[in-house]
Amino acid sequence: MKTYQDLLDCGQDDTKRMDFIRAAIKDHKSSEQYKTAIDADAYYKGENPTITKYEKIIYDMQGRAHKDMYTANHKIKSLFFRIVVDQENGYLLGNGVSFQKTDTQKRLGTQKKPFDQQVKRAGKYALIGGESFGFWNLDHIDVFKITEFVPLYDDENGALMSGVRFWQVDDDKPLRATLYEPDGYTDFIQRKGEDMQILRPKQKYRLSIRRTDADGAEIYDGQNYPSFPIVPLKNNENCRSEICGRRNTIDALDLARSNMVNNVSEGNLIYWILSNYGGMDDMDDVKFLERMRLTRVVHVDGQDDAQITPQTIEAPFEGTNTTIDMLERALYQDFQAFDSAAVSAGNQTATAIKASYVPLDLKTDDFEEQVTEFINGILELAGIDDKPSYTRNQLVNKLEETQTILMGVEYVDDEYTTRKLLTIWGDADMVDEILKRKSAEDLGRFDNQPQDALDGEGENQNAEM
Repeated sequence: MKTYQDLLDCGQDDTKRMDFIRAAIKDHKSSEQYKTAIDADAYYKGENPTITKYEKIIYDMQGRAHKDMYTANHKIKSLFFRIVVDQENGYLLGNGVSFQKTDTQKRLGTQKKPFDQQVKRAGKYALIGGESFGFWNLDHIDVFKITEFVPLYDDENGALMSGVRFWQVDDDKPLRATLYEPDGYTDFIQRKGEDMQILRPKQKYRLSIRRTDADGAEIYDGQNYPSFPIVPLKNNENCRSEICGRRNTIDALDLARSNMVNNVSEGNLIYWILSNYGGMDDMDDVKFLERMRLTRVVHVDGQDDAQITPQTIEAPFEGTNTTIDMLERALYQDFQAFDSAAVSAGNQTATAIKASYVPLDLKTDDFEEQVTEFINGILELAGIDDKPSYTRNQLVNKLEETQTILMGVEYVDDEYTTRKLLTIWGDADMVDEILKRKSAEDLGRFDNQPQDALDGEGENQNAEM
């Protein structure tokens, strides 16, 4: 594992720095974190790498293993990992990030890359790979996966001080790499059969550009940020993927489902009992089956008591189905996920629904700490003094929750009540618009009051004074 001090040892020698970049990428790809992240990404996409490699084996009379080419070998791959990752990420960040100041969101994102969208993407990458990275790029953040970014931490304090982002479309295409340092970034390229070279020399993160009709665009100044402009988002303190500790159970679930389909496929095959046909050899059996498939007719040559009887095998459904149900329940417990099927039957009370969310809440509390630390790092780079907050995306009994809020209307202001109600109803993005309407209606009612009523009100007030 390469660190920031290893980069400093290279000095400003371009050859040493390019050798360092190649070595850092190689070491990163051979690390357990990278390999786990690659596998976790495959599980997220529904491509179980374990069951993909699984092959059924049979043994001959001498005990030698052979690939089973005769029985069914369906490979059913579930999307369970994707479901639990999207559930946790959407539970915390599905309603976006809220700030105390109204202009913070606009200062942190552009129309093409809104801040809420980028943070949610970073959260998904962190849950899958264990860690993701947000690059504060002047007026928005760009998000890097752990599978495309080599973090270079400080040996002494563990802070992220530099990093290498790399990508390659295919093995026969050029390798691109960008070295991010506290004082700027440098682009490199390595084409097939060639040595690595500098594509663009080091430049500062914030460039000042002026345009003239004669010279066009011209960079005349540049600045860097007060600290390294890439902030890590960790899934947990150990930067472990959500797949860790649960992978074997997912494999068992996919294998059980596959075996069920295999059993059904094999059970659909008819086997034949041939009585008083002892003179037939293996080749005769093959010819018999070919004729049955072709003509569906068999001729009996007048042999005494000769019989041909079809038989079928019933697939062991109940036992396998019980195993699948057990594995699914185990996965919900291991992932601390919310099982919507458990509360979908009947009209569940708000208390019962909240109790079902307790495991997910406990896990999300830890993830929220990491997300808040990540956002605070971005706010510091952007020079914004604010604090993030979140509205968790819970399934609720809308009627019961609405009644609870309305019972306390006299103790809170209109804005609080409006925000809570619209969040329950799924219209949280309309809060500002509704508040403006209410203000306009209140002002209109005041303006439309008769003048004598206003005068009377004033007289009463004066009398009381």
